[in-house]
Amino acid sequence: MTVISPAPLPTFGLDAAPESTTPRLGRLIVFTGPSGVGKGTLLRSLRQRYPMLRLSVSATTRAPRPGEVDGQDYFFVSREAFQEMVAQGELLEWAEFAGNLYGTPKREVLKQIEAGHWVILEIELEGARQVRETFPNALQLFVLPPSLEELENRIRLRGKDADDAIARRLQRARVEIDAASEFDRQIVNDDLEVALEQLENAIFRD
Repeated sequence: MTVISPAPLPTFGLDAAPESTTPRLGRLIVFTGPSGVGKGTLLRSLRQRYPMLRLSVSATTRAPRPGEVDGQDYFFVSREAFQEMVAQGELLEWAEFAGNLYGTPKREVLKQIEAGHWVILEIELEGARQVRETFPNALQLFVLPPSLEELENRIRLRGKDADDAIARRLQRARVEIDAASEFDRQIVNDDLEVALEQLENAIFRD
């Protein structure tokens, strides 16, 4: 497998010298794709190469999984608290998935962008559409599987879902994949290094 060296980071908005009088420009990057497509693996690899990229932390009503840390992986809140955040307009986007609520706290994202950071939102399709309305200049990226058959194989290899849950995930994946053309770039996650190169090109070179 060919190892692709990281492209040099632009100073624009990411690592401008402290003495520079030019304001750094923040950027919002929306990252979407069906469950099981490998979004998390891609983002981990990307941030190993570019640790200055910031990941937005979402709020959720689901219970923490083993090893997850509140405020680092998610902000874990009650359904009542989440609904209050919605009512107060404190979320940039939100959606319900598999019986749980997920959303992006607006204040922290705006704070990061205003400070000149590049912020990545890993969110569901409905959330990406909401962000498109409020941040039309955000870069929107969609990760595709090589095929639905391969996506099913990946989900089954996790060993976490019963057959009926897998069927629901695949049904949802079909709907999400049909919407891929709405996004600025589509990245097929077949070979990790190739997909990572496409992701780097989309963020830093296009």
